[in-house]
Amino acid sequence: MRALRAAGVEVSDEGLSRALYTSDAGLHRLVPTAIAFPRDGAEVATVVRCCLDTATPLTPRGAGTSCAGNALGTGVVQDLSRHLTRILSIDPDEATARVQPGVVQAHLQAAARPHGLRFGPDPSTSDRCTIGGMIGNNACGPRALGYGRTADNVVALTAVLGTGETVRVGPGLPVTSPTLRALERLVGDHLALIRTEFGRFSRQVSGYSLEHLLPENDFDVASFLAGTEGTLAVTVEATVRLVEDKPFTTMVALGYPSMPEAADDAPLLAEVGATAAEGLDRRMVDVVVRRQGPGSVPALPDGDAWMLVELVDDDERRLAERAAALLEQARAADGWVVEDPVATAALWKIRADGAGLAETSLERPAYGGWEDAAVPPARLGEYLRAFEDLLARHDLHALPYGHFGEGCVHCRIDFPLGVPGGRDAYAAFVEEAAALVGRFGGSMSGEHGDGRARSGLLRHMYSPEALALMARVKALLDPEGILNPGVIVDPEAVGSHLRVAQAADSPLARTELAFVEEVHRCSGVGKCLTDGPGGGTVMCPSYQATGEEKDSTRGRSRVLQEMVNGELVSGWDSPEVSEALDLCLSCKGCARDCPTGVDMASYKSIVLHRRYRGRLRPRQHYSLGWLPAWSALVSRLRLGRLVNAATGVEHPLLARLMRWSAGVDARRSIPRLARRSARRSLAHVKRAEAQQRVAVWVDSFSDAFEDGRAAPVVELLERAGFGVEVVGRRACCGLTYLSTGQRGLARRSMLAALDVLEPVARRGVRIVGIEPSCLATWRSDADELIGDDPRLARVQGAMCTLAEVLGDAPAWTPPDLSAVTVVAQPHCHHASVLGWSTDLAVLARTGATVRTVGGCCGLAGNFGVERGHYETSVAVAETQLLPAVRAAGEQTVVLADGFSCRIQLRELARRPALTLAELLLAQPAASTPVLTSTKTAPPSNTR
Repeated sequence: MRALRAAGVEVSDEGLSRALYTSDAGLHRLVPTAIAFPRDGAEVATVVRCCLDTATPLTPRGAGTSCAGNALGTGVVQDLSRHLTRILSIDPDEATARVQPGVVQAHLQAAARPHGLRFGPDPSTSDRCTIGGMIGNNACGPRALGYGRTADNVVALTAVLGTGETVRVGPGLPVTSPTLRALERLVGDHLALIRTEFGRFSRQVSGYSLEHLLPENDFDVASFLAGTEGTLAVTVEATVRLVEDKPFTTMVALGYPSMPEAADDAPLLAEVGATAAEGLDRRMVDVVVRRQGPGSVPALPDGDAWMLVELVDDDERRLAERAAALLEQARAADGWVVEDPVATAALWKIRADGAGLAETSLERPAYGGWEDAAVPPARLGEYLRAFEDLLARHDLHALPYGHFGEGCVHCRIDFPLGVPGGRDAYAAFVEEAAALVGRFGGSMSGEHGDGRARSGLLRHMYSPEALALMARVKALLDPEGILNPGVIVDPEAVGSHLRVAQAADSPLARTELAFVEEVHRCSGVGKCLTDGPGGGTVMCPSYQATGEEKDSTRGRSRVLQEMVNGELVSGWDSPEVSEALDLCLSCKGCARDCPTGVDMASYKSIVLHRRYRGRLRPRQHYSLGWLPAWSALVSRLRLGRLVNAATGVEHPLLARLMRWSAGVDARRSIPRLARRSARRSLAHVKRAEAQQRVAVWVDSFSDAFEDGRAAPVVELLERAGFGVEVVGRRACCGLTYLSTGQRGLARRSMLAALDVLEPVARRGVRIVGIEPSCLATWRSDADELIGDDPRLARVQGAMCTLAEVLGDAPAWTPPDLSAVTVVAQPHCHHASVLGWSTDLAVLARTGATVRTVGGCCGLAGNFGVERGHYETSVAVAETQLLPAVRAAGEQTVVLADGFSCRIQLRELARRPALTLAELLLAQPAASTPVLTSTKTAPPSNTR
C-alpha cells in the first residue's frame, strides 16, 4: 500500500471499498487487502511491479461480472474499469478498434455503429462488461456462433506479464521478449500434445488455449492471452477486430416439448448459418409473467422449450428464404418468424436476463458454480438427458438455457448451500458433472472461464501431461505466482470460499434468516451498473447519478452480505452500511428490474429499523417519517393556513428554522397544506347507483396537501359512468414510517387502514388509489408487514389504479388527444410495482404521442428533501427527467401522477405537471396551467 501510494497510484484499503470487491457474479468470496485504480498503462505496470516486490497477490478486474470467481483475490484487486475507459481509435478501413481495457462493450458497439461495424462477441452483460474482462475470460455471448469468441476477435494486445515486462503482441510484431521466446520454445517441444488436447471445438474455453501458439497459427500470443483470466498478464490496451453489421436481421422462434429435444436440433444451426441460437425454458418465461404480467412476454410457439434463432443477411429476400428453410428443416413442434421488432427485443431481453431469472425460477434458491459447461453441438441433446439424470440422482433441480448452437449450456442449480453439508453436496455434484462433461468430450467452461469454481475440475478434461504443460506456461509468464493465484493452475479444493455457505455460519443466520437469504439474492450480474435506464426501467438511479459502485444495488448488496458475514463489516450501525444505504432512494426499481428481484428499499427499511430500535432517531424520521400524522393533525385543527404562512416566503427566518428542525435541506420548499382536507371537500360525493361501483381511497398526501389532485379522479370516474364513493375515514398506508425504518408504526398504520378499507373490499367494490407510492405499498410491503392478516388479500385484490379501472370501463370514451404530445414521468413505484403499461394503453386510446421517461425523478418521497441529499436528488433528475422536459416543446404536456414527481418538476424545471385524471378530463385544474416557462435549475450532477 505504501509503495503504491508513493508511486501516485489511486488505492483504497477502507472497509467499504474492500467489501465491494469480495465477490463477482459467482459463488465465491475472498477479502482483498486493497483496491488499486490505475489511470494509465504506466500505472498498471507500477502496480504489477509493486506486487512483485512485495510478493502480494494481484487480481485484475473489469466490471466484476465474471461468474466463476475469476476476479477475486486476497491481495490487491486492480480495477481497470474506473479510469481506463477510452476508445483510442476506430479504423473503418481495417475494421479494427484500439481500446483501453475498461471500455464497456456496449460503448464500443455505439462507437462502431456509425461505420456499419460491430464488435462480434456480445455477452448478456454487454451494457456493463468491459473489453478487458471479455479478453480475460474469452467471453462469447449469443452471437459468437456467427462472429466468434473474443479470442477470435483480438488482433493485438499491450500487456504487462507477471515478470513485470510490458509486451506488445500481435500479427507481424516481432517477438523480442525473452519470456515469450522461451514460451515459443516450450510450445515447440509439445506440438503433438497441444494438437490433440487443445482447441478441439469452438467452446473449449477451459484451461489455457495453447492451440493459438502452434506454428500453423503463427504463434498468436494475443489470441492465446484471451481466456487466461489474468493469471499470466494484465491487459493495458487491445486492438480488436470489428465485423460488418448486416442491415437485415430476423428471429425465428421454434417450439419443442423439452430442452433436450430442442438441443437435438443444434447441429442444424451451423448449416443454416445462424448468427445466434439460444435455448429457453418455459420456467424462465413464467417468472417474467409472474413479475410483470402476461403482456410482458410476446407470443411464443407451442412447447415447453424454445430455440430463438437469429439470421442476418445483406439481402432481405434471401434472408426470408433462409428463415423459411430453417422452419422447414427444424424438427420443432411449432415455429414462426417473429416479425415485430418490439417482440424480438423483449424475447432477447428475457434471454439476456437468464442468469438472474434462473436463480428465482425454482422452489429453492438456485446458484451458478456449474453454469456454462459445453459439449460438441452434435452431442448436446444426449448430454442434456444424461445431465437431467445426474440432477435427479443428487435430488437437485436446474433450469438450463444458453447457446445451444455451440453446445454451451447455462444453468442455475438449487444447491443446498445454506444448510449443513451444503458445501459437500455442491462439491460432490460438480465432480460428477465434470466427469460427465469429460466423457462427452466437452469443456468445464464454454465462455465464463474456470475461475475458482472450475479450475479444480480441469483434470476431468485434460491429461496429467496437459495440466503439467499449463503449469510450466504459468511458471514462465508469472514465475512468482502473483497473478490471480489459485485460478487455472494450482487451484484450491472445489467448494472453497463459498459465500452463501459462509453466511450460513453467521450469527445473523440464526436470528435474521429471512434477511440473510434476501440480501444474498444478488448474484452480482450487475444489471444495476448500466449508464442509464431504458425502456421504462428505473434501476439504479443513485448509481447513474454518482457512478460509484457503492451506490448501486449490487454494491449495497455486497456491503449487506459482508455485514452478515461479520468479518469485514460489523453490525447494523456500521459506517460501511450507513454509507452504502445513504443514497438509496427506496425507488423499488431493483425489485422489478434486477433479474434476481433484489428489493433494496425493503432491506434499507429493515436496516434502519434494527439500527434505531430503542434509540433516538435522526430528526427527519420524526418530521418527515411522521408527516401523515402531522398533516392529519394540522388538518383536524384547521391550521393549514397558519403553517403555510410560517413556512412560506413571507417569513424566511421562521421557514429556515422549521426546515432545519425538520432535517429538510434549506434549498427545498415545504409543500403547502390544503386549507381543508380532500376527504372533507369530497364528502358530498355519495354512493351512486350504477352498474359498476368504485371507491376512491384518498391517501395522506392527496388528502392533506394543496397538490393532492383527488377531485379530478372522482370527476373522471363519474364521467366514465361509475358509481363513485369516497372512503370517508382516514386510512394511511404507513409509507413514510416504512421508508424511515419505523416498521412497528408502519404495521400499526396499515392494520388501522385495513379496518377502514376491508369492509369496502368485502362489498365487492374496487378501491381506486390516487398516489402511486401509497397504492404500491399495498401490493409490495404489506405482505411483509401484515401478511399474517387474512383481510389483506381481499384489500389487495380490490386495490387498483385509475388506468386499471378505466381499462375495464366499456362505457367510457377517452378524449381525442391526437394533437397532444405528452412527456410522461411514471412514479418509480408505479413503474416498478404497479406496472405502467395499463396507463400507457389508456393513453394510446386517446391518440396522444407519448414519450415515457425512464428512471426516477430524484425526489423519491423524503429522500430528496433531507439534508445531505439535495445534490444527488438533482443529479438523478438530470439523468433522464430534466433533459426530457428541456427537450419538450412548449406545447408538450408533462404528465406525473406522483406527488414527489410533481414537486421535483415544479422546483427544478419550473414546470407544473398534470395527473392522468386531469389529462383525460381534457382540462387542467385551475391552479395547474398546461404550459409555463421551461426554465430549469442549474444542473448539479455529482457524477
